[in-house]
Amino acid sequence: MPAGKGRIVEESLEPQIFTIRGHRVILDADLARLYGVTTKRLNEATKRNRQRFPDDFAFQLTLSELIALRSQFATLNPQPSDSISGKSNWSQFATSSSRHRGAAYRPWAFTEHGALMVANILRSGRAVQMSIYVIRAFVRLREQIAANEAILKRLAEIDKTLLRHDASLRDIYRKLLPLLQPRPEPPKRRIGFISGD
Repeated sequence: MPAGKGRIVEESLEPQIFTIRGHRVILDADLARLYGVTTKRLNEATKRNRQRFPDDFAFQLTLSELIALRSQFATLNPQPSDSISGKSNWSQFATSSSRHRGAAYRPWAFTEHGALMVANILRSGRAVQMSIYVIRAFVRLREQIAANEAILKRLAEIDKTLLRHDASLRDIYRKLLPLLQPRPEPPKRRIGFISGD
């Protein structure tokens, strides 16, 4: 197996999956790299088969979404280079010039179903193999989110219990506080001769 294929299978896809417009998506450049084609070829195939990609399968980012993603990319570590050309689409996207991903060339975002549909229209063995990998990454991400929600729910229950116990302990402390205070000393009897009035 070529080194490029082994490296892609080992890398985690979850960091490349974003939530945009309420959908978990992977960008066209990342999907093209995984499927072993150029971003241009992937986008051309998508445009030729646009009827297979309703808005809940694939959509082009707006300028404001693109700017928000660029600000995220600027703080991230550089991604591995494109296995086809040896150049990184990621850095072109982050720095953008008039030739690479300018405002006229906004990226496409593909949901889990859109990524699978791209593999179907590309019809290459690599695309089919990697589509399974991409779908599994989406499933793992969904499972992690579900696990996190269960953990958060349990933590909320523990927090409520602790607050109840905290209130009970405060009440007990208030009741015990007078008992913990030292007793006042009783008046002492004076020693010596006491004259009467």
